Amino acid sequence: MPSPIRPAVRNGRGAVSNPAGRFESSRAEAVDDGWGSLDEELPALQTTVQPEPARSIITRNNSPDVPFDQSINPYRGCEHGCIYCYARPSHGFLNLSPGLDFETKLFYKADAARLLEEELSARNYRCSPITIGANTDPYQPIEREYRVTRSIIEVLARRRHPFSIITKSAMIERDIDLLAPLAKDNLVYTLVSVTTLNNDIKRTLEPRTASPAARLRAIRNLSAAGIPVGVMVAPVIPVLTDSELEKILEAAAAAGARSAGYVLLRLPYELKDLFQEWLERHEPLKAKHVWSRLHDMRGGRDNDPRWGHRQRGEGQYAELLAQRFAAACARYGLKHRERFVHNTQLFVAGSTATGGDPRQMSLL
Repeated sequence: MPSPIRPAVRNGRGAVSNPAGRFESSRAEAVDDGWGSLDEELPALQTTVQPEPARSIITRNNSPDVPFDQSINPYRGCEHGCIYCYARPSHGFLNLSPGLDFETKLFYKADAARLLEEELSARNYRCSPITIGANTDPYQPIEREYRVTRSIIEVLARRRHPFSIITKSAMIERDIDLLAPLAKDNLVYTLVSVTTLNNDIKRTLEPRTASPAARLRAIRNLSAAGIPVGVMVAPVIPVLTDSELEKILEAAAAAGARSAGYVLLRLPYELKDLFQEWLERHEPLKAKHVWSRLHDMRGGRDNDPRWGHRQRGEGQYAELLAQRFAAACARYGLKHRERFVHNTQLFVAGSTATGGDPRQMSLL
């Protein structure tokens, strides 16, 4: 019987393979047919981008451990290729794989700005801070061309609507011209995610993201422009990155971060298999130790979806991690419990930010 093929690693991609999603009715497995298939070069893997039709742009949630109830995700899928991304399983709803498909078959919200204007104009809309990038990164590489995130910020700026941004990309610096004036009125808050300061780990763990140095530079430039910025140490991966917690917080504070947060590695649905595959390929000597530590913090399971536990874990090691984080925040002057208070009093309601009818043509 032919033996299964061990997937080859593709440079610049996080996932090792492209398994079927959990909604698929069939599975495929590559095998060595004895005719040299193991020696064949992999076909070029190109990124494709398609518009995604959408009826609305604002997503709402009532999760008790999520500090916002409104969010916008300009893109579906993410070319950053972070192997740990908890959004990967969502590609299954499109009959696509959470593996390489998630990194290469991308979708953008072409009508994001128009939809946002319509939703903010609704009579029953109540102003509440919006978080941009809660699922996939709003500043992933295709944003340079498609500028969906930029268009959303422009609408929010005209409306004087409060919002936050979460990213691990230095591209956020491009939009400082929009963010800085809003920051003066407490309308915007930014979070830059720093997973590791080790470039070798970053290269395979989150291959197409900005370097650790570039993210610290982004924190520095945002802070220098008067834009409140915090650091998210996310995810914390036992054995691989947890030892860097204090160093990351120290570096971020020195760059100008005001606050900090962290999230323990989450492995919902197909993500646990993708992460295990990545571990065995890139960190084989640490794989068993990583899983052992994760199971200790997840009640013996690969993943614990319970509210109040999924982001922090439980057990002695989870408690130690929380204590280390609190102590480091105190040492470097970072806030970790106080949430940023957005100004919701300046929101301009109505059909447009100027109060006019959006159907009326401009005379200019």
